[in-house]
Amino acid sequence: MTTATPDTGATPALKPYLRLLTATQFAFNTGFYAVLPYLAAHLGDGLGMAGWLVGLVLGLRTFSQQGLFVVGGALTDRYGPRPVVLTGCVLRIAGFCWLAQAGSTATVIGAVLLIGFAAALFSPAVESETARAAVAHETATGTPRAQVLAVFSAAGQAGAFLGPLLGSLLLLLGGDFRTACLAGAVVFVGVLAGHAKLMPHRPHRPPTARTGAALPREVFANRPFLVLCLAYSSYLVSYNQLYLALPAEVERATGSQSALGGLFALSSLLVVVAQLPLTRWSARRLPPRTALVTGLAVVATGFVAVPLAPDGPAGLLPAAALVVLLTLGQMLLVPAARGLVPDLVDDHRLGLATGALSSVSGLAVLVGSAATGTLLDTPGAVLWTVLATVPLTGAALALTLSGGRRTPEPVTAVTD
Repeated sequence: MTTATPDTGATPALKPYLRLLTATQFAFNTGFYAVLPYLAAHLGDGLGMAGWLVGLVLGLRTFSQQGLFVVGGALTDRYGPRPVVLTGCVLRIAGFCWLAQAGSTATVIGAVLLIGFAAALFSPAVESETARAAVAHETATGTPRAQVLAVFSAAGQAGAFLGPLLGSLLLLLGGDFRTACLAGAVVFVGVLAGHAKLMPHRPHRPPTARTGAALPREVFANRPFLVLCLAYSSYLVSYNQLYLALPAEVERATGSQSALGGLFALSSLLVVVAQLPLTRWSARRLPPRTALVTGLAVVATGFVAVPLAPDGPAGLLPAAALVVLLTLGQMLLVPAARGLVPDLVDDHRLGLATGALSSVSGLAVLVGSAATGTLLDTPGAVLWTVLATVPLTGAALALTLSGGRRTPEPVTAVTD
């Protein structure tokens, strides 16, 4: 492995394939976040669903996405990223069009399951390819892989910043939730066309006896990887509160959810502005395990801060404090967690492992969302204290991981 010290004061120069993957993440989140921030309000106010049912639907969406990442990851290992990404785009377009028309509980659940499964195909392919390319870039240049993954995260958050603004603009111009869904579908039509033209073909990997045993070995018999999955699950359960507990807090503080778009924009803007410098700093000073533990602790602080922040004229201050601290924690822990995956699994199972990381998290979110939905009417101190214990538990688990980083095995070069 190259030991040269890179210039950590600048954004790493990415090769063409990494630039394509980064642009992919930006476009994907733009279309997705034009719709998602307004889903809970649509289900509750527009369709009259009870709070626990809204929580369950949001959890099902996340589970169908995160919980089935392992399927997309395995298919990526077997067939390469291109066909998996293109199929995911087609299904996402169909899901948004369906959600735009859905008017009953059954049809809404069907639409959100399709939307989630589309991402379960799309995201593991893109994320595993990015992790593989980041390790190759680190080997060739000495640039820490976390910095490359931070560029990927920042691009995703730039899309998450633009998406809610696009959705809000459509609503301000007289559109409704259906309009936002159709706008999201149009974005994914563009993503599909771009990737059909630009994404390279990869040879199929023939199935082997190892393939059927890969999941038990990589997840259940690989203790460090399982610990990483559980620690990362605590983060994703916490992050999902931006779509469940945060809207409830904004409604309590202001009487409406009109400020949600601004808070989502604040979160994304923080990542766009601060992700790269923060990751450069943490890559130099913090081992990956320490960055993971610190990030989870910061997330827990965000939940603790909500009942401590004052109400009154600054009614949005508790919600803003939650968004800022949760986002800072995310910026620390996500590149560290993703960068640890190639160290814990074989390169040929990287897609499967990337999917398994999210699948375990998706199952946790499914349970956590329904549970949180039942807690929304409890006193604030109880709700936020319970939520704070989730990332703290994850931090305790992460402390059992190795603090260092082993030298990665040789990585197959990524075609530009």
